[in-house]
Amino acid sequence: MEVLTIHNLKKISFKLLFCVFALTLVSCGGTKKARQAKIERANTVNNVVNYSKTYLGTPYKYGGMNPSGIDCSGLLHLSFLRYGIELPRTTRKMSKIGDQIKLKHVKVGDLVFFRTSKTSRRINHVGLVVHRTQKSIDFIHASSSQGVMISSINNPYWRKNYVKSRRVIN
Repeated sequence: MEVLTIHNLKKISFKLLFCVFALTLVSCGGTKKARQAKIERANTVNNVVNYSKTYLGTPYKYGGMNPSGIDCSGLLHLSFLRYGIELPRTTRKMSKIGDQIKLKHVKVGDLVFFRTSKTSRRINHVGLVVHRTQKSIDFIHASSSQGVMISSINNPYWRKNYVKSRRVIN
């Protein structure tokens, strides 16, 4: 058994202080990285949302992917691709990527999926959340009747046909 001397106590104190200091440095770096990741996500989301809004008023065209006509999945495919995020081209495939989240937890930049066909039980429509408050969720999408527009999930039609939400930018 080792006898505690002043010299040994100083060595132990130094080691303990060194460990505390090292842990402090590591935790500060982790916080800085997390903050940076949050900023990068916010910038990417902002860019994708703003770019999608450049299509407002564009007519609907099934399979379309340009300013003369676009469909809902084409709108999101192009908007995300512009900032280096490759989404599948179809709504059904989009509905399987990213993290599933509850509607009450959606944020701007998340995808919302709907089943609007009376004859099919498949997900066939997608929108991008562009505005969120405690009481409402607004999303941009390409409506077959009105082209690219912003709608509210509070609208009874969208509320009734809502299926799920997914987050593709973490």
